[in-house]
Amino acid sequence: MNRSNDVRRVALVLLVLRLTVFLVMLMWTIDKFVCPGHAVSVFENFYGLRGFGDAVIFGLAGAELLLIFAFVVGFAQRFTYGAVLLLHAISTLSSWRQYCTPFEGNNLLFGVADARCLLRALLPAGHGHLLARGRPQAFAGLTSVQSAPAQHLLEGRLE
Repeated sequence: MNRSNDVRRVALVLLVLRLTVFLVMLMWTIDKFVCPGHAVSVFENFYGLRGFGDAVIFGLAGAELLLIFAFVVGFAQRFTYGAVLLLHAISTLSSWRQYCTPFEGNNLLFGVADARCLLRALLPAGHGHLLARGRPQAFAGLTSVQSAPAQHLLEGRLE
């Protein structure tokens, strides 16, 4: 394989990785909007935080929604990737009992996004960032044809 093909494959894999982490977190965020009582229960039972009303949950969900959209488009990577990793790490650590018993109850899906989120956060800033205006040096081999649709999407054009 040549370097250009390797770069394209890595870029595609990293884009898929970012999109799947986004989708997992989007479901958690939508749950906060659709069923704030469930989110209150999660905060109480997993994090030990009590007394959150619907307004607080909606506020957290709104902030989380902004964060994950910034994450998926690659905005402020150092901050958004770190914040997504931190949120996911807190969620994972607070659920350690469910990870230890994956085949009891509904615990099997607890670990689905862990590896993806960790891998994405450990990559240096700029790697796999296909939606950026200026591609990092690692992806200099990508042609403008491949990045043009993403660039148009980022700029709000549907050409």
